[in-house]
Parts: sequence; structure tokens; C-alpha cells
Amino acid sequence: MGRNRDDNNNEKHAGLLRLAQALSFLVVFVAGVVIGLTTTSHINRTSYTLSQSNQQQVVVVNNNNNNKEDEDECVFDFETFLHPNTLNHSMSDNQLLWRASLKPHNKNNNPFTTIPKIAFMFLTRGPLPMLPLWERFFQGHSHLFNIYIHSPPSFSLNLSTSSPFHNRNIPSQDVSWGTVTLADAERRLLANALLDFSNERFVLLSESCIPVYNFPTVYRYLTDSAHSFVESYDDPSRYGRGRYSRSMLPDIQLKHWRKGSQWFELNRALAVYIVSDTHYYSLFRKYCKPACYPDEHYIPTFLNMFHGSHNSNRTVTWVDWSMGGPHPATYGRVNITMSFMQAIRNNGTLCRYNSEMTSICFLFARKFDHTALEPLLNLSSQVMNY
Repeated sequence: MGRNRDDNNNEKHAGLLRLAQALSFLVVFVAGVVIGLTTTSHINRTSYTLSQSNQQQVVVVNNNNNNKEDEDECVFDFETFLHPNTLNHSMSDNQLLWRASLKPHNKNNNPFTTIPKIAFMFLTRGPLPMLPLWERFFQGHSHLFNIYIHSPPSFSLNLSTSSPFHNRNIPSQDVSWGTVTLADAERRLLANALLDFSNERFVLLSESCIPVYNFPTVYRYLTDSAHSFVESYDDPSRYGRGRYSRSMLPDIQLKHWRKGSQWFELNRALAVYIVSDTHYYSLFRKYCKPACYPDEHYIPTFLNMFHGSHNSNRTVTWVDWSMGGPHPATYGRVNITMSFMQAIRNNGTLCRYNSEMTSICFLFARKFDHTALEPLLNLSSQVMNY
């Protein structure tokens, strides 16, 4: 009996000891939590106080340095977004085309005052033999145009900083005549020009093109036009319908197929539609191969299918195909006379402009080689009025 009593006492003592240990652990844990919360609260109050102090110091510094400078910097950044001051960028074609397809939907509440500009896009094989003539044409009108040049990547123009063509080369790729790379280059030019929101009209030109009217006439003609100028017609011959591929069905049918001059002029809305298109252009890339030429069929067909009412179905670039063959006639020194240039400006035909008929149908002409430059410069003030 005595041994049982001792055992019970030992068990009670051990139980009390375990209870005391548990209570001690609980007290330490609660104390730790309280101390932690108190410390955190103190740190937060200190951080908040320091943050307020730093913000006040920043405000003081900004006030001392002039807040207007910061505001101007923000405006400058957005101004650069609207009107890029350099053509250099590292975007791929896919990135560029996506970026160029962005457009504002709130057209009735434009907070920016911009003067509409014409984007003159030169698709060249290298040198610009008509450069002095174009520089004369552009002189005094720098606020109304932008220039974009697509040349071979290995070629560079060494021009004076006073030239409107200085530093106007876009990031380019090699181009081969008769292949889809020509149409790629056209879309690349359009996309780069669309990055500037002030560009409202887009003209594709070659190094052999010349202006046959002065800049004010060209500017008014294009900016006042309700239509774009893309030649688009149904050619039943093997050079037209004969280039159509049934592999484009069902998206592009033979009745949609059109042909036209590569040298186009577009308004901004149609330019955005073209750079935004991936589906129909992929069909041309896949199925329009020599002797089908995408640069003669893609834009004429695409506009005919979806935006025909916005197109005049004619080009504003005069070209002489009377000699036959795959290339138009080329004119040099011996061909340049006053009567020849007058005949291009007013060739006796009429064309529709908006709702009226006009004798001014061609604003530009091609092809002219380097020997034509000197006589053209001699005649420009008398005949072309620039």
C-alpha cells in the first residue's frame, strides 16, 4: 500500500512538472508575439515617417528645379510616340506591322493639333539619280511631308544634313524583282511611315520617278481627295486572270482577282488595313509566285474585295508601256523636251477626281535614267513650276 501511494505521488509530481513547462512555453510564445508586433508597428511607423519625409524632400527638390521641365519631358516622350524623330528601330517585321496597325478610335476628340503630311516612300535599288530634282521639289515645305527610303541594307546614302533625304533610310531587307520580297518591302515602307501619326497620305515611288507638278499642287491634290489612287482592273488575259491560283479558294475567288500598277497612293485608313492583313497576304505569299507577281496583284485585289468604294482604280504615276515587254520605257537626256514634259502633265485625257472630271491625272512619272537629270533641272521651273 505504501508503495502504491509513493507511485501516485510521483505521477502527480511529474504531471505538475509537465503542466508548468507547457505554461512556461506558452508565456514565452505570447511574449514573443507581443514583442514582434510592437517592433513591427514601430518599424512601420518609422518607415512611413521616413517615406513622408523623402516625398517632401523630393517635392522640394522638384520645386527648386522647376516642375515645368518634368512636364515638358513627359510631353516630349509622347510627342516622340506620335512623331518619331528617328527611323532606327530593332523591331522585326511582325512587330513593326503590329505596331503600325494601332489606330485611335476616338477621332472626334483628338487632343493634338497636327498638320496632315504626305509620306513619300522610295523603294530603291541603291542611288537616287533624281535626288537634286526632288530636293528642289521639296524645298520650303518641310512641315508638310516625310521621306522614307527602302534600299539594300548594304547601301548607304552619303548626304548633307541639309538634304530632306538625310537619315531617312528605314531598316530594310534585300529585295528580288518578281518575288514576294517586293510586296514585303512595300508593306515595310507603309508600316514605318504609319508610325508617324501626322502622315495622312502615302505615295510609293522608285529612284527613277520624278514629280511633274510642284509641291503645293501635289499636296492639295492628295490631301483633298476622297479616294486613294491604286490601279485595279480585271485583266482577262494570261497576264491577269492567268496568274490566279485556285489554291486561294475559297477566300479569294477568280471574280475578286485584280491587277494594277505597283506604284500606288493610299490614305491612312487603307494603309492601316493593308499592314493589318495577315490572312490574305499569307495566301499571296504561298500561292502567288512567278509568273504571278504579288506587287501587281495583292493590293489591287485586296482593295477590290473589301474597300473598292474608297479607291479611284487609277494610278497617279505615269508610265509608258507602249514598247511592250516586262518593263516600261526608260527616258534619258535626248527625250527630255518641253513638249514631252507638257504631254505627260496634260496628255489630252480626262480622269475623275472626287465628283468631277479633271485633266490633271498624273502627279509623277517614270522611268528616267541619270542622264535625264540635267535637262529636267533646266526645265523644272518653266514647265513643272518648281
